[in-house]
Amino acid sequence: MLDSFRLDGRVALVTGSSRGLGQGAAVALAEAGADVALLDRGDASETADRIRALGRRVHLVQRDLLAATPDDLESAVTEVAEALGGLDILVNNAGTIRRAPAAEYSASDWRDVLAVNLDAVFHLSQAAGRRMLEQGRGRIINVASMLSFQGGILVPAYTASKHAVAGLTKALANEWAASGVTVNAIAPGYMATDNTAALRADVEREKSIAARIPAGRWGTPGDLQGAFVFLASDAAAYVTGAVIPVDGGWLVR
Repeated sequence: MLDSFRLDGRVALVTGSSRGLGQGAAVALAEAGADVALLDRGDASETADRIRALGRRVHLVQRDLLAATPDDLESAVTEVAEALGGLDILVNNAGTIRRAPAAEYSASDWRDVLAVNLDAVFHLSQAAGRRMLEQGRGRIINVASMLSFQGGILVPAYTASKHAVAGLTKALANEWAASGVTVNAIAPGYMATDNTAALRADVEREKSIAARIPAGRWGTPGDLQGAFVFLASDAAAYVTGAVIPVDGGWLVR
């Protein structure tokens, strides 16, 4: 049974892979046997070094998802396939957040958040999906959020984008399942990453969040690694269109 979780011979592409959840996902996939391409606007060399230390191949792809066009993302997928010999797994992890009251939220912040969190997810999925449909197999894993289910505070664009990611996951799953391509999402709970630094720095807000988590703590990138490997593997061949919370019990509180 455990062999069905192995990813030997597979090629994965992970966005936003220089740190945090994306780094954790990339390393976990490599530990399970995959070669990994790292798409990031910054320096993902630390992640690359960790993957090479596992004996896996790695390829760095420089793209800024805020500015990337659909053609830029199509070319990124082609680059990965040529460098590593194919593409079997796409993890759409990269995301951004801008905080402000809805009544004062700027048009530029709205556009920027949707560009990274939704537009890039669709265009990368589309480019990877074409290749996966042709080969008759593939795994796409999107990173959703607790705000795919809830409204949040001071984050209207982020909430809208993460609700949309959940919907897009289901829409693509419906179209592509019969061709061997599964599309799922992981919805992390409150994670100790750079994106939540402002929340964790607010003593009262951090305290109120931690008090509501049944597990009694914020999550870490390591808490998501098993879910990424599962959804990328043959063990999840009949799982598609799912949005799986990994939240320490937040949603059931």
